[in-house]
Amino acid sequence: MVKKVTVLDYGSGNLRSAERALARVGAEVTVTADYEAAMEADGLVVPGVGAFAACMAGLRAVRGERIVARRLSAGRPVLGICVGMQILFETGVEHGVTTEGCGEWPGTVERLEAPVLPHMGWNTVKAPAGTVLFAGLDADTRFYFVHSYGVRSWELQAGPGFDDPLITWSEHGVPFVAAVENGPLTATQFHPEKSGDAGAQLLTNWLGTVT
Repeated sequence: MVKKVTVLDYGSGNLRSAERALARVGAEVTVTADYEAAMEADGLVVPGVGAFAACMAGLRAVRGERIVARRLSAGRPVLGICVGMQILFETGVEHGVTTEGCGEWPGTVERLEAPVLPHMGWNTVKAPAGTVLFAGLDADTRFYFVHSYGVRSWELQAGPGFDDPLITWSEHGVPFVAAVENGPLTATQFHPEKSGDAGAQLLTNWLGTVT
């Protein structure tokens, strides 16, 4: 069965790149800001590039934070990419300004401590045992990153009866969260749509979780 995926258009993100990459792996893709379409899709992709505060403003303008929250409460898949991952956390701090995020995960998005920023180019990741997102990919597989900010510590611990989220790490100056698998909510700091065959495999793996 072909999976219907909506790429949320809230004024930020590589929309067409994401659309093409998802279509390449067999999804029926719609790019839209329409609330009902985003709610009804089998899977929702939230892209994002640029500043945390600007992305949150754009997201709220289309009620995107409500879409994400409602989909997750119903157990429906959401994939965040780059800043689309960052805005899922509680707060973002850029240039001394703190902005409230969606709050789906505790934690703060902050500037990486590295001799060269942005972190731009190909890098390896350390995926945990049991990962679905990185299944079939070698440990030395590289993904494409473009960012200066990230989540440098993971704070959420699952309670009784819930599985702990699977956290994938990478490093640029300091360790940072590269991907999260947390039930219906999945996110990557890197750009799978710009990561060639590795990104296509990852999107295929994610699409396989969409029901």
